[in-house]
Parts: sequence; C-alpha cells; structure tokens
Amino acid sequence: MSSNPVAETVASLMPRARAELTELVAFKSVADFDQFPRSESEAAANWITAALRAEGFEDVALLDTPDGTQSVYGYLPGPEGAKTVLLYAHYDVQPPLDEAAWTTPPFELTERDGRWYGRGSADCKGGVIMHLLALRALKAHGGVPVHVKVIVEGSEEMGTGGLERYAEEHPELLTADTIVIGDAGNFRVGLPTVTATLRGMTMMRVRIDTLEGNLHSGQFGGAAPDALGALIRVLDSLRAEDGSTTVDGLTDDSRWEGLQYDEGQFRQDAKVLDGVGLIGSGTVADRIWARPAVTVLGIDCPPVVGATPSVQASARALISLRVPPGVDAAEATKLLQAHLEAHTPWGARVSTEQIGQGQAFSADTTSPAYAAMAEAMAVAYPGQDMQYAGQGGSIPLCNTLAALYPQAEILLIGLSEPEAQIHAVDESVSPEELERLSVAEALFLRTYAAS
Repeated sequence: MSSNPVAETVASLMPRARAELTELVAFKSVADFDQFPRSESEAAANWITAALRAEGFEDVALLDTPDGTQSVYGYLPGPEGAKTVLLYAHYDVQPPLDEAAWTTPPFELTERDGRWYGRGSADCKGGVIMHLLALRALKAHGGVPVHVKVIVEGSEEMGTGGLERYAEEHPELLTADTIVIGDAGNFRVGLPTVTATLRGMTMMRVRIDTLEGNLHSGQFGGAAPDALGALIRVLDSLRAEDGSTTVDGLTDDSRWEGLQYDEGQFRQDAKVLDGVGLIGSGTVADRIWARPAVTVLGIDCPPVVGATPSVQASARALISLRVPPGVDAAEATKLLQAHLEAHTPWGARVSTEQIGQGQAFSADTTSPAYAAMAEAMAVAYPGQDMQYAGQGGSIPLCNTLAALYPQAEILLIGLSEPEAQIHAVDESVSPEELERLSVAEALFLRTYAAS
C-alpha cells in the first residue's frame, strides 16, 4: 500500500488523526440529556463544524433536528458536472456503562497493545476522522474530484429519529448520487467489507401492575399476584427452548446466503464463556443477519442489595427487537405489542410504550459504486478481495435515505470490526483500519468520479 501516493499521505496524517480523535472522544456526547449534559453534545457538534470549515466546506450548519439534538452539515464543491457523494457519520455515543470497569477512562483516548481505546473511537467518532483523512489525502493529490456533502448525526445511538425527520422535511439537503455510511465495519481486522444489509429494530417498554402497593411476602405471598413474577413469565415467552426468538406471527427461518461466520470464531468474538452454548438455530450468519432477535435491555425492580421480603406491585422492562430485512418494523412492533399483551398471566394489567423504531435495509450490490469501492479496497488492502456481510445492528437513517433518494447508491463501511467492542466497556479502534479505510474511501471517490 505504501507505494501509493494517497496511502503515503494518509500515513503521514495519522499523528494528526490521533490528536483529533483524542479531542473528539473527550466530549461526553451521549444524547441522553438526563445522563449527560447537553453542552457536551453541543461542544462535539461545534468541533466538527470548525473542522469542516477548516477544510473549506461551504454552507456549514448546525441543524436543529426535531428530537432536540443537532446534526452537522457541510458542502464541499467539486469540479463542474461532477457527481455528488454524501459522507455520513455520527458524533453521539453510547453511555460508557460502568466507568470503573474500563481499563482506562472511557473519554480519554488511550493507546494500548496497538489499539486506541475510548468511547466512540470506532462508533462513530473514528468515522468522522476517516472522512476527514480521505478528503485531506485527495486535496494533497489534485483535489477532491466529486461534490462532497457531509452529515454528522447527533442522536443515532438513541434511535430518536431526529435526522430522519429533518431529512424528510428538507429532502433537497442530502440529495446525492452515492451515499457512504461510515458507521459499519469490516468482518474482521484486515478483511475489507461492505455491509449489504442491516436489521431494523423496535424498542418497547412493558409495564405490569398487579397490586395497589407492595405486600409482605410472608403474609400475602402465594395468593397475591406478583408483578415481577408476571413480567418474568412474559419475557420468557419471547424465546423458545433453544433461545430462538418467538414473537407470535414473526417468522424465524430466513437464510443468509453471503459471507458465513464460523461458529468458533463467533464464540471468540462474542467472548462466550466456556461450556455456554450459543442460542438459536441455523448458521450463525442466519441468526445475526437474517432473523429477528429479542433482547431484554433492562428491568426495573428492586436491586438485590436492600431488597425487602415483598410481593412486587409493579415491574417494567425495556425490550429490543431486531428486525431482519424483508420485515416491516412497524408490523413487527405491532406483533411484539400483541405478544406481550397475550402472554401476560393472571389477568395482570399490562401497558406497552414504543420508544424507538427503524426499518431494515438491503443495498443493491450490483451498482457502479460497489465496483469502484471493490477496486479501491483492493489497493488499500493488498491481496484481499472486498467481502459482503450483513450487520445485526440498525442504522435507521439508511432506509430514510433510500426512500428519499431511490436512485442513490448506498455503501456501508466503517471501523466497527469485532475487536472494537462497540457499545461495550473498553471500546477501541484499530489505527491500521482507520488508515486503510481512509485510503479506501479516498481512492473510491477518485475511482467513482471517473466511472
């Protein structure tokens, strides 16, 4: 790769990239303002605004989106008559979870064993830096050969849909011939991958009430209906004996035809404990890319420390349902809601509240942009052919953009390979991946411009 002038330039820019990612990771830009100050997200947005202006972007703007967060937009004009490419990333991050469990502080970028650790380093502040590196490398070698629009979202992790609504209200803003979503990842380090499908998702709170107030478990237990017990029964109904997701009316037998995921490798990537089995049936790829998956994200009930011998009057849980391509997320939401109500025992009162939803996505991998990306990745990753994978996660904006701009080609690349441990403690990014993918993106823009 080093003999390529673009690659040499990107390599020379890596110390600057690390310094910038250090600054960006330091913002505690969690878009849940009950947990983290809004000022942290605003400061991250301002940092990106300044970075785009410094690169010569025009029309740089902070967009106030309907969910109360800000997205950053900028436009860099290219040669007359050139194609337009939209580059996407997001600056908001997942909460750090237990900060004490991190080996090094979550909001301080720290190098260890050849990786850079910090919340958002891979998902997706590293994606912001990737776009900047690619554009800088092209500017050093004859200029950027396409019109570039950049959009950096401020609430992707919350699933509150601010940018989707904004795009629907201002459809002309993000029009492009091709859209590069920098929020996916290689199948593993060193294996260049485009993500061809995404699962959609729906999030739902379920609350069960059985009593006017808690009761003494000795005096009333055995006859008084226990809300926590009822909730446990309901949650258990969402899985079959083998752990497969069982939502009434939702099919669970789709197959994945592309790149396969070795079961032993998956156990290693997922850090499954020795002796613990995987759940579900079919291939690993079927289970994580082509089928629905329910996860109980949290339960409100008394913690073990400080609990009293009481029958619980109410309990609630937060449930995530990942929805495979081909299934309408709104329909899946209705099925989940109906399932929860139908499986609530003892006539307990049940209420559900949907708090987020996004559609699944499938790309057209036969398009010219995919050919250009394959060519670029072959240079950035010598000896490797571009692979097509699915992703179990959701990027709701993909479907919004696909619906608004049906002619646009959408590619998903990024830094979230398995070792990155995104959304978990000790998230990290591989600087080699950042370097190679920045080269790939730069060469893609050049190849695509000429196609």
